[in-house]
Amino acid sequence: MAHGHAITLPTTEEVTLPAGHSWGKLPMVGLVLGVLGLGATFALGQSELPQLYHSYLVAFLYFLSLGLGALFFVIVQFAAKAGWSVVVRRTAESMTAPLPVMLLLFIPIVLGMHDLYHWTHEDVVAGDAILQWKEPYLNQGFFLARALIYFGVWAGLSMFFRRTSRRQDTEGGVDLTRLMQKVAGPAVALFAFSLTFAALDWGMSLDPHWYSTMWGVYYFAGAWVSFNALLAVLHLLMEKQGLLRGIVHMEHYHDLGKLIFAFTVFWTYIAFSQYFLIWYANIPEETMWYAHRAGSSWETMGIGLMLGHFGLPFLFLIQRKVKRNRGTLMLGALWMLVMHYVDIYFIVMPSYHTSGIHFSLLDVTAFVGVGGIFFGVATWAMKKAPLIPVKDPRLPASISFENF
Repeated sequence: MAHGHAITLPTTEEVTLPAGHSWGKLPMVGLVLGVLGLGATFALGQSELPQLYHSYLVAFLYFLSLGLGALFFVIVQFAAKAGWSVVVRRTAESMTAPLPVMLLLFIPIVLGMHDLYHWTHEDVVAGDAILQWKEPYLNQGFFLARALIYFGVWAGLSMFFRRTSRRQDTEGGVDLTRLMQKVAGPAVALFAFSLTFAALDWGMSLDPHWYSTMWGVYYFAGAWVSFNALLAVLHLLMEKQGLLRGIVHMEHYHDLGKLIFAFTVFWTYIAFSQYFLIWYANIPEETMWYAHRAGSSWETMGIGLMLGHFGLPFLFLIQRKVKRNRGTLMLGALWMLVMHYVDIYFIVMPSYHTSGIHFSLLDVTAFVGVGGIFFGVATWAMKKAPLIPVKDPRLPASISFENF
């Protein structure tokens, strides 16, 4: 890539998935794996429904976080009027496509509410003063109504940015860019409120006596760092398949590596701050979440998260040469995706397996099922438009982008 010289912009045909390309088979592969995974999950889990629904919730929150991370990536690029990211933004737009479908994937959580959330049992609430006090918020009708609002916000934002960006592929000009920049400001606020309350509803209320005002941003931090890792992995894989070579190049990978590194630190800051504030306040209602994860194999997993989600990636990704090498960047990004799953597992599973870690085959089938549907829909969206925004006014600057 020759930077600083006149560049030739790619044609639409050059950046559209070629007919018969192996990448084009991914939607069908993903959907087949999704159907098989979900089928196996519900067939095998009938004898242990609480395990089924907890395993499913882990997979759901994991892949939802990737879709939400993608949505925030798209929004924040327009809010910041960023130029460097134009060539990777279309992939992020495609990764938001599963968000409307996640509403359908939410149905098993609705069906499993009584196995997941203690506050849905009337007899439990009747004998618990704290749950009675929280009942105006923690009740099934309001819970489901809020879920519809969250998915409405996410689906609406996803469709607006994807459709407007693709409209620009034919219309060109700066007007659509300016429109998306204007919408991005309010979109950040809508995104922040909806993600925060969804995290409270679906994650924190597993232990309804406990509360943390930092919980929403904790879930966001994991979603954001894991999506940047996913974006790096996807483009490295696409490059190996001959897609976008010379368009997405080392300068973009370096920036994605910097984002992964920076927000690994941010996740750690939020996680530690939450723990430290609760530790020194020493209020029983706040400490119980950590008490439930102490003195068993859950504590070992918690220590593993400290090392695996922060210590090792910090020392690894802080090096410039790691972020500017395709092999090591791929390794670091895949590691963060694995650690994010461990983080979600650590959030959900102790509410069911209180005495220690207990892995189940349903953890695997649910992951394959939800993940297959997620990537099936996302890669289907990638086939429906050029792989980059071909008439974005900042495309030349993005292709010739250099780190200093």
